[in-house]
Amino acid sequence: MDLDECSEKITHKNILIEEKKSSKIIFNNEKLIEVTKIQVDGCLDIQGVKCDWLLIINEPYLEIYIELKGSDVEHAFTQIENTIKLVSQDYKNARKYCYIITTRCLITSAQIQIKAKSFKSKYNAVLKIKKTGYNENINTLITESI
Repeated sequence: MDLDECSEKITHKNILIEEKKSSKIIFNNEKLIEVTKIQVDGCLDIQGVKCDWLLIINEPYLEIYIELKGSDVEHAFTQIENTIKLVSQDYKNARKYCYIITTRCLITSAQIQIKAKSFKSKYNAVLKIKKTGYNENINTLITESI
């Protein structure tokens, strides 16, 4: 799949992913690693529901899927899963992080744990559900994935 027309290569110290005045996540990138930022929803022509953004780091290879939500976390699971199946370089083996950023989460921690185990076994993905405004360190993700 050609991702070029929906992507840009960036080396920003802080990579902000946000949706109009609702959910947002900031990826801290102190080492100014090159990141490919891809707008999935609203740009990529793929079938079915899809997540909002995808970040790709090439060295080591890492995919970061991001869905910005109000509170419908269940739907966000489906959006990220469908995107992984259609876009991932290797949906079973490539290392992935999946972020669902919410203004409020209406599902239980037990439900989240079940989904997290499923994402890990099916997609080699770490699933994180966080409140809007969350900060993540890209260097930490890279270190964990080596």
